[in-house]
Order: sequence, then C-alpha cells, then structure tokens
Amino acid sequence: MNWPYELQIGWRYTRAGRGGRRNRFISFISGVSMFGIALGVAALIIVLSVMNGFQKEVRSRMLSVIAHVELLNDSGEGLPDWRAVADAAKKNPEVVAAAPFVAGQALIARGSDMRGTIVRGIDPAFEPGVTPIAAELAKQGLLARLVPGQWNVILGVELARQLGVQRGDKITLAIPSGQVTPLGVQPTLRQFTLVGVFEAGHYEYDSGLALIHVADAAKVFRTGTPSGVQLKLRDVQQAREVGAQLQREMLREGRAIYVRDWTRTNANWYDAVQVEKRMMGIILTLIVAVAAFNLVSTLVMTVTDKQADIAILRTLGASPRSIMGVFMIQGALAGVIGTLGGLGLGLVVAHNLDVIVPFIERLLHTTFLPASIYVISHMPSDPQWSDIVPITVTSLILAFVATLYPSWRASRVQPAEALRYE
Repeated sequence: MNWPYELQIGWRYTRAGRGGRRNRFISFISGVSMFGIALGVAALIIVLSVMNGFQKEVRSRMLSVIAHVELLNDSGEGLPDWRAVADAAKKNPEVVAAAPFVAGQALIARGSDMRGTIVRGIDPAFEPGVTPIAAELAKQGLLARLVPGQWNVILGVELARQLGVQRGDKITLAIPSGQVTPLGVQPTLRQFTLVGVFEAGHYEYDSGLALIHVADAAKVFRTGTPSGVQLKLRDVQQAREVGAQLQREMLREGRAIYVRDWTRTNANWYDAVQVEKRMMGIILTLIVAVAAFNLVSTLVMTVTDKQADIAILRTLGASPRSIMGVFMIQGALAGVIGTLGGLGLGLVVAHNLDVIVPFIERLLHTTFLPASIYVISHMPSDPQWSDIVPITVTSLILAFVATLYPSWRASRVQPAEALRYE
C-alpha cells in the first residue's frame, strides 16, 4: 500500500533503534515515554474501577435496606390515601413496586443499656417487593412474625449484639414525642419482643435500625396512618430523574407530596463519593500528562539529531507542513501505542483483580482488607466505559498536544544552516 511519505518516515523514526549510540538513546527515551503513558492510563483505569467497585458494593448493601424513592406528605403528617398515592406512582413505567412505611427515631433499652435507633414500620405483604433485606427475611419466615398487635421487632445484628439480646428477649421502645401531662411531655414506652435479626452488611443499618409492623408503628408514633410510600425502580441510577418526574406528576394531580430519592437520603455519602472519584481522576490524569509531555523531550532530541534529514527533505521539495507532519506522526504514534498498551493492561488487571489480589496476599503473607475490620473483605472492581473512554481520549489528546512545539521547531529548520557543517 502506498502510504504518505510523512507517515512512513514518522513510523521509521518511532521504531529507530540502530545507527549509533545517540539513536539508541533516543529510542530508549521514546520507549520510556510510551511506557509512562501506558502505566498512567492503566493506573487510572484500575483505580477508578476499584472505586466503582467499592461504590457499587456499598450502594448495593445500602439499597438492600432502604428504598430507591420515598413519597412523603409535604406537611409532615401521615398519608391516609397511601394506596392512591402508590397507584399514581406505579403509572410511571420505571416504578416496579410500592409499600407503605412509618419511620421515626426512638430509644431502645434493655436493662441499663440504651441505644438510639431508627424505627421503621413496614407491611410484610408489600415490603419484600421493595427492599431485598425484607425479601430475605420473608424467605426465612421472620417477616411473617411481624403481626399487628403482637408488638414484635426485628433488629440489626450489630444493634442486637450491643444490647446483648437474643430471640425471645423483651426490649423497651421509648418514643420522645409522647403524651402531654401536667408534669410535661412523657415519652411513650412500649415493650417489644425480639423475633429475629438481620444483617445487611452496612454498619449504619446493622447497628441502628429496628423493623416493626406498620400498624404498630402508626400507633407508637401516633400517625394513625402510614407516613409515606416506598418505591422500587427498575434502574437505581435513574432515581433522581424518576423522582423529579414523580414530583411533577404529583403536583399535576394536586397532591401535596414530597419526593425524596436515595441519593438525597444519603446525600453526604453520595456527594463524598462523587467528589472523591473526581479528584482521584484529576490527580491520576496529571500522571498521564507528565508521561505524555515526556514526548516533548524525545521529539526535541529527534529534531536536533535529524536536522540533516530535514534539510535533505526540504531540498527535495518537502514543505514545512510536511516536515511538521512527520514529527507529529512520530509523537502521535508513540502516544497511541502507549495509550492502547495502558488500555489493554488496565482492562486485564481490572477484570482479574479477584485473582491478582489474592495471589499477591499469599505471596506477601498479608491481607489488604481484613474481614474483622472492613465490611468488604475482597477487592471489588467495576470497569465502566463511561470512565475508560474519557481516559483514552484524554491521553491521546495530551500526546497530540505534546507534539506541536517540537514539530513546529522541525518545520522552521533552514536547509542551508543545517547542511553547513555536513
């Protein structure tokens, strides 16, 4: 195939390693530049994949307990027509299931031990369709034990351990907003029987959540009716968009409903993860930028070494633009090779971390994530093309920008000056 001569010469300069010690040194510097780009791209892909993996793992454990979207009365009171609200929400094609709930803060006491907790009243008939933890409890037969009027409770495993209670033990639930008496506000006290525990794998909920029947919760918190409706969506990532749609639909129907999705319920965690990932991406991109701009020194040395070649090409009729194209192609090829090499290395490592990390742990006789300390005992990885494509494109752009100045210098070489001492 008759390739343009600029491409042929640029490729020849990229792989040149013979012709003296100077050429070998230039070739070595070029190889180091390509290796640096590859290493930076691979590191960026691996780190962001691991961060995505941790985010996905924590999010899945969090969403095993909480709903994707919550619909609440805008006045802060209960929802007497919660079924109508749920039916209206189900008209949205993204909504899979709905369930009523009552939520409030309380104190749980056993003897002298007392812990603050979130009490959630759920309906065993609807809740398994909304939260995975309820579906798991239903399979175990524990959810059926939440019968209205029997005052049974299911605690998080860590909360039960802190209180030192086991199945069948009695605990006391204290609601701060109790009855108003001549002596002041007296908290509502109600004794519950522990019928089971759950383990979501998320410390916040394992140590601070109690599940009771929604009818019992309505009596304890004096709401009379469910305080809201929980929704499960087809795609958890669309929670904000679907929440905004539901808000508009509820307003259009004249309902005073406040819509809250899981990203706002856990805003601190969600925003922290997004900022952390963005900053890590910027920091690692600087590593790729440093490696890419190493091409500048490589090309400057090549231009200095090839001045005689440039002068000969100019005398044969090559235009300054063609000379500039030769060295731009040389730098761009180095950037493409380094980027593709880093892309391949990063994807291989990211997709095989579950094999590589245990091998390194056995080799070094250590454990990176001890199960006794961390909730997640393995190194998760979730490569996403939404991260990989920008990384690849950014690396290629940086490599291309790094070729501009040396290539421009090459196009300014004067044949007479370059051949004077040849």
